[in-house]
Amino acid sequence: MRTVTSLPHAVTEDEHLWIPMSDGVRLAGRLWRPVSSDDEPVPGVLELIPYRKRDMTAFRDSIHHPYQAGHGYACLRVDLRGSGDSEGVLTDEYLEQELRDAEEILAWMAAQPWCSGRTAMMGISWGGFNALQVAARRPPSLGAIVTVCSSDDRYADDVHYMGGCLLSDNLSWASTMFAYNSCPPDPALVGERWRDMWLDRLENSGLWLDEWLRHQRRDDYWRHGSVCEDYSAITCPVFAASGWADGYSNAVFRLLAELDVPRKGLIGPWSHKYPHLGEPGPAIGFLQEVVRWWDHWLKDDTDNGAMDGPQLSIWMQDSVPPSTAYTERPGRWVGEKRWPSDRVLPSRHPLAPHRIAEPGERVDIAALTVQSPLSVGQFAGKWCSYNAPPDLPYDQREEDGGSLVFDSDVLTEGLELLGAPVLELDFTADKPLAMVAVRLSDVAPDGKATRVSYGVANLTHHHSSTGPQRLEPGERYQVTVQLNGMAQAFPAGHRVRLSLSTSYWPLVWPPPESVRMTVFAGSSHLLLPVRENGPSDRENAPSFDEPEGAPPIAVTSLLPGEHRWTVTRDLAQDSSALEVVKDLGISHIDDIDLDITRRAYERYSFVGDDFTSPRGETDWHMGFTRGDWDVHATTRTVLTSTVTEFHLHAQLDAYEGERRIASKSWTHRIPRGLI
Repeated sequence: MRTVTSLPHAVTEDEHLWIPMSDGVRLAGRLWRPVSSDDEPVPGVLELIPYRKRDMTAFRDSIHHPYQAGHGYACLRVDLRGSGDSEGVLTDEYLEQELRDAEEILAWMAAQPWCSGRTAMMGISWGGFNALQVAARRPPSLGAIVTVCSSDDRYADDVHYMGGCLLSDNLSWASTMFAYNSCPPDPALVGERWRDMWLDRLENSGLWLDEWLRHQRRDDYWRHGSVCEDYSAITCPVFAASGWADGYSNAVFRLLAELDVPRKGLIGPWSHKYPHLGEPGPAIGFLQEVVRWWDHWLKDDTDNGAMDGPQLSIWMQDSVPPSTAYTERPGRWVGEKRWPSDRVLPSRHPLAPHRIAEPGERVDIAALTVQSPLSVGQFAGKWCSYNAPPDLPYDQREEDGGSLVFDSDVLTEGLELLGAPVLELDFTADKPLAMVAVRLSDVAPDGKATRVSYGVANLTHHHSSTGPQRLEPGERYQVTVQLNGMAQAFPAGHRVRLSLSTSYWPLVWPPPESVRMTVFAGSSHLLLPVRENGPSDRENAPSFDEPEGAPPIAVTSLLPGEHRWTVTRDLAQDSSALEVVKDLGISHIDDIDLDITRRAYERYSFVGDDFTSPRGETDWHMGFTRGDWDVHATTRTVLTSTVTEFHLHAQLDAYEGERRIASKSWTHRIPRGLI
């Protein structure tokens, strides 16, 4: 990334300011704005997230907020109520209180003398979610949003559940917030109240995973904050971005297809990162695109080209050997004038015994069976790559041995797919609770298989996710499984592979019993979204500048971290485990003389063919040190299950120096609702 030291406007920064809410709670903000805004008010841009503006996101914030401020915007980064240095207690994500706070912050910002009265919201992940959610509430000053790595559907397409299946990321994400919610505010900003505020959080933030596990179906809990419930509620322009290694790329397609507002979509090769910091590369000049977007919608610079070019810009990925980490993903930028695109047509392929047949080919009905071991899924990678390699899927041959596999004929010419593949599955199962994992892979001539898309489905949701129903063993069902959206170029000489398995641990929690599934070839079909390529491809292809941003704050590494992803199998005990370590070591933020320690450990294990043996456990340690101020917290979460229940155990310990000042534990039993 190119560091820009000379911007159109000189910038002033308020490192800390209090924003009063109507109920008396004060939220902590950090503001960057042009010096000239004292006399010439500018539009305001809000990012509202719970990840601690003073330390945890300070490096990232220092790159993009001053950059936008230097282009004529007042950028306000606010800690959510109960997080960072803000007052209150945070008890869940996307609460009604959070959205009301956002509306009050926007109104406060619009009324400031340095603001023109026009505002916007931007954010990645949590901040991308609440930007969409607040847009649906139509606050009067909100003129546009930028939403990155977010979702319009909190149940079907978020970190908690996928296809009605429980994601293990539900556990790891809950554990992340468990750790963050156990951190104190900074006494340098909040004063002597810091300890009382900390104790309030430790006592009252709660165990979020318990709540999330009690909502295993699509209900009002998940409908709240899901803008897919009423796309028409959003009336301001929307710029949505994500990456193929991220967990949230599907929402970009849906927002473009369903919203009736000016909109643009961008999907690159990246993981869960802003595109100007995107990894795997290539990263792009995303902040230039954002400034152009704001200029168009907040400053009425309607001739600046912000709405020129394709509605959807996507990175068409070239074939690569399988790897759990990439520095760069080869490919090219392509564009679609609108989405859905009339250049993308479904190609419907019957499944033949162990083969993907050609469209229109006559295939006799044949019964094929699969009963996958619990080991299928150990090389699946994370549901969402948080750029903590190696967290991408490994060679799929490691998984295909326990799966039902269908291969295409060798491709005689290149094939480009853009969009979501769909499997029309005709099946029976021998147990009342069953799932299927569906993987699409690019198979090279040497046999190496790179996963390019996948989907999972809880088959008890065959009728709906609001009222799942037990399967009748032996009864035939038809379900449609939509895989994740993709953009992939398959070269001539390669094959397309479809793989089906009846478990996919630890990416999703397995059913309570081993299931034998019968798939009926001839009446099951694979729909591939084939993209036509032609001379106009070059005309519609977008181009982006090199990434740039403001100079980041100085951060010194005092102790290097460690990243580890280890699969083990003890043949004597017939047990297996995946262990993930993300240790960021000790970092020192020079400007505020603060040392930060962060370490996360995850372990996902099982024993033999015992489908009640899967166990997920996470441990977190977070610490802050400045002079005599030395605080840290440790959290531990363990999730197991029986045939009928989830068993959840959690512990929290907080320390001031060597003295433990708080200790809590939780033990809950939660009924399995056809999971």
